[in-house]
Amino acid sequence: MGSLCSIALFLSSLLLFLARSSLSHPLCNDLTAPFNPQQRLTFCQFNGSVCCNSLEDLELQRQFKAVNLSGSCSLLLKSLLCSKCDPFAAELYRVESESRQVPVLCNSTVSSTQSLANVDFCARFWNECHNLSVTNTPFASQAGDGGNNTSTISDTWKSRNDFCKIFGGASDESSVCFTGQAVSFNISKATSPSPSGICLEKLGNGSYLNMVPHPDGSNRVFLSDQPGKIYLATVPPEGSGEVLKIDETNLFLDLTGEVHFDAELGLLGIAFHPDFLQNGRFFASFNCDKVKWPECSGKCACNSDIDCDPEKLDSDSGANPCQYHSVISEFFTNGTYVRPVEVRRIFTMGLPFTTHHGGQILFGPKDGYLYFMMGDGGSKGDPHNFAQNKRSLLGKIMRLDVNNNVLDTKALSKFQLWGNYSIPKDNPFSQDKNLLPEIWAMGVRNPWRCSFDSERPSYFLCADVGEDKYEEVDMITKGGNYGWHYYEGTLPFNPSSSSKISNSTTKITNPILPVMWYNHSEGSASITGGYFYRSSTDPCLYGTYLFADLYAGVIYGGTEIPVGSGNFTSSHIPPLQCASDSPVPCSSETESSASSSPPLGFVFSFGQDNNKDVYLLASTGIYRIVRPSRCNFHCSLENTTSLPPSQQPDRSPPSPSSSKRLLNNICTLVINFLANWCFIFVVM
Repeated sequence: MGSLCSIALFLSSLLLFLARSSLSHPLCNDLTAPFNPQQRLTFCQFNGSVCCNSLEDLELQRQFKAVNLSGSCSLLLKSLLCSKCDPFAAELYRVESESRQVPVLCNSTVSSTQSLANVDFCARFWNECHNLSVTNTPFASQAGDGGNNTSTISDTWKSRNDFCKIFGGASDESSVCFTGQAVSFNISKATSPSPSGICLEKLGNGSYLNMVPHPDGSNRVFLSDQPGKIYLATVPPEGSGEVLKIDETNLFLDLTGEVHFDAELGLLGIAFHPDFLQNGRFFASFNCDKVKWPECSGKCACNSDIDCDPEKLDSDSGANPCQYHSVISEFFTNGTYVRPVEVRRIFTMGLPFTTHHGGQILFGPKDGYLYFMMGDGGSKGDPHNFAQNKRSLLGKIMRLDVNNNVLDTKALSKFQLWGNYSIPKDNPFSQDKNLLPEIWAMGVRNPWRCSFDSERPSYFLCADVGEDKYEEVDMITKGGNYGWHYYEGTLPFNPSSSSKISNSTTKITNPILPVMWYNHSEGSASITGGYFYRSSTDPCLYGTYLFADLYAGVIYGGTEIPVGSGNFTSSHIPPLQCASDSPVPCSSETESSASSSPPLGFVFSFGQDNNKDVYLLASTGIYRIVRPSRCNFHCSLENTTSLPPSQQPDRSPPSPSSSKRLLNNICTLVINFLANWCFIFVVM
């Protein structure tokens, strides 16, 4: 009985560990990134980046003057109005979870994540402003009578408790609240233990570009290689000594007949619709050759709309301009087998050159839209400046609505779309009419592997491959411009004197600089993006953003200090070792697998399974990050958060009629029931 209780209590603690969430990074109410205003705001005065321009600042000043208020309450109301300009406005107003006109007012002890502690701003505002008329204030929209001329705060909310129940909230590890001043953080806050190294086990020798967990929540994953084959694989429990089980004779989908495979061409992305368990919709992103496959034909990205003539482009690696295309196709599958017939063509675009076209596709975890990463099209330095051209889709992150199965002929005609999709109404073109409607962000060179943080969906990180000197990781936000080709990393990009590029001066303002970067040294030259580590297997890596370099064979770790600030530090994590009991030896017989870093070869990509374990997809095989102790690394948290294989939950594939969400809810209820029951048993 005691051991059962221990397991139940442990599992409940583990759920809490995995469920914890963290602060949001700097973000405005419209989900765009804060910016440095061309003119310093005169009413709402902030140092550094803000979320208001001068016109919005003037409108807030007019609103304040309309209240015609003086005294101490006037200062509090001004600070509240100006919170809309705070770089953390999206979090203060909880825009991703609710709609509110008043920021969350601190009404309890503020945690040490903010530098202003013990601030009860809600109580202070009530004490000094309870006689304030709600007319012309943000409170009017929530006043029961609509905020007529005679209503005051105390007329509408009869007590401080009533007022603070509506507008109050605490600052904790998941959010910030408004203290009356700009959000700031305590830099000295303690962080989790640093990893002493990364321990790996090798599960197979195959080389893959994509790994996607099965939407049914089981221990199965989908793997795809660059030539165009997609496999269904079963992942063994960590430390079990078993290898990855792949039936290579029974392919999930074979697209080798459609895919053109070359150095930077091939099957580049796979994604399952968020409602896949109900609709069976599956998507693949690949390159094709219109010379070899007649159905590979679309509009050229170099066209008259952007003053580009494909006839004037030089051939590239023996290929004519726009001979190769980027394609997104939709298929139908029952989860085990795909009908090898394209259901519909989502997107087709001809490529001016043979490199720099990203190709990854992801569904947004909150909005359900399809994100498509596209590079600048190739050629040194982006000579046509496609990445900065708002009428070009090259050098962009796109956001498409593929949820409508009926062709949107009206949108197709209005926007001259590149395929069978719709445009999300809140895409940045709604604010900038010069943008093509598909564009979510711009100014990237070649985004190679992006991911949403599973705990904080607003953290959308993309690794962007550099040109001559720098590799970078960008925090992608709505309407963001990441600078290429005017910036590489954090510095202006200066093409060689022999280049055809005209780039003598910086022609953009407020580029969003990378949150992490490194220069070309020690053999590094091409970044590979990864994931925020959210598995309990190595708790000392928890919350670290992992990424790599294609050539260097090292793993980098990015840490946000303090959490929620948007400020990252990064470095490579030495050493990188292979467990001596790895199912597949990481080294040859003549090498010691435990004494040195495993020969990874080229690190093409990262993968993640339903257990949030992270994998390295390399030219020499597929590797999983495992418990540190298997490589004699020390992590003080390992014994309290890692489960040995014998105690890991069963993640075998469910029956077709089962529901993943229902199963998770039932498991949570059972674990909590056992924990509570065991607590009573221990007390008795």
